[in-house]
Amino acid sequence: MLAKYENLIPRFLKYVKINTRSNPNSTTIPSEPRLMDFAKGLVKDLKAIGLDNVHINDQSAYVYATLPANTTKQVQKIGFISHFDTADFNSENIQPQIVEDYDGKSVIKLDDAGKFTLDPAVFPNLKNYAGQTLITSDGSTLLGADDKSGVAEIMAAMEYLLAHPEIKHGEIEIGLGPDEEIGSGADHFDVKDFGADIAYTVDGGPLGQLEYETFNAADAQVEITGTNVHPAEAKGVMVNASQVAMDFHAALPAHDRPENTEGREGFFHLYSMNGTVDSAHLGYIIRDHDREIFEDRKKLFQGIADQMNKDFGSDRLKVTIKDQYYNMREVIEKDMTVVDLAKDAFAALDIKPLIFPVRGGTDGSKISFMGLPTPNLFAGGENMHGRFEYVSEETMERATDVVVEIAKLAEAQA
Repeated sequence: MLAKYENLIPRFLKYVKINTRSNPNSTTIPSEPRLMDFAKGLVKDLKAIGLDNVHINDQSAYVYATLPANTTKQVQKIGFISHFDTADFNSENIQPQIVEDYDGKSVIKLDDAGKFTLDPAVFPNLKNYAGQTLITSDGSTLLGADDKSGVAEIMAAMEYLLAHPEIKHGEIEIGLGPDEEIGSGADHFDVKDFGADIAYTVDGGPLGQLEYETFNAADAQVEITGTNVHPAEAKGVMVNASQVAMDFHAALPAHDRPENTEGREGFFHLYSMNGTVDSAHLGYIIRDHDREIFEDRKKLFQGIADQMNKDFGSDRLKVTIKDQYYNMREVIEKDMTVVDLAKDAFAALDIKPLIFPVRGGTDGSKISFMGLPTPNLFAGGENMHGRFEYVSEETMERATDVVVEIAKLAEAQA
């Protein structure tokens, strides 16, 4: 259908059918052998396209490749990055479905029985796709547009630039990586081997997203030790660890939960809890866009535990807080060239930029703090991380246009 990038959709459909779910409990790089198998397949495909220096980085298991410059100008080396692992949802036997010329108002049946549907009344963004071709799951799995759409788009753009040498560009670096969904993929990103001066992750959502401000984020674990005795003899002796867990959670600001916040408002998110009288465990993420407020949130969290331990007269609550990533804006706002270039590309393509603070993070959050400014571009996916995920073919084409246009403008402006 998309004659301009004839391999864009076939390549995407090929990739999403392969299970690349990452494993949060693994300590290996990548987290699953199947991810290395997929990476080796990407190496073959990138070489077939005609890219140079195609290899798997030993440090990170990212697949790196280079499109050589075809200009004599001194142009900044631009990198494009996406991830090929998928989220914590069924990824086995993915069967993508094509919905052509969607009318923007009908309910889309994902499975034959109609148990799972894409309903505009539930997912109003469907109304934005009237007249477009959508790709969905069959309701039993996720789709994998997050972020195999980005992978396919970057590869299609490189293929297009090779086929059109009249489009002058500097050297372009490609990085396709594992384990983004479990938060560890970029921890080992090798900036030196990658070789770019500025970069973009192609891992955003709907048409026009341009993101360069993210949360600061930390993971926090609370381990609670109780004293378990028979309830008939409990007075003055029992310490119910599960009750202590509830008391701890109740001491946090009630408003500061994800379901009560928006925009730049931060939160404490309780994502796991279990316990008995004897012991209990709480798992949180702590997030805020403002670094100072973020640090205050961590102090408050620890302070509640310290006060409870003081009241008990013993250390019954043990808190472990680990920073995950920081707001990339701290790095990027020092030199907005990378953002301005993306804005210029959007303008040239008549795409309205949607710029807002991300209530999450991207691999670019960590990579930016490694010295490589890396904002995030849209890749097209909607309802990511579950059975209701879908992507528009037309938006994927526009995302590919943006990659090509950035390469073109960087050379023209050099």
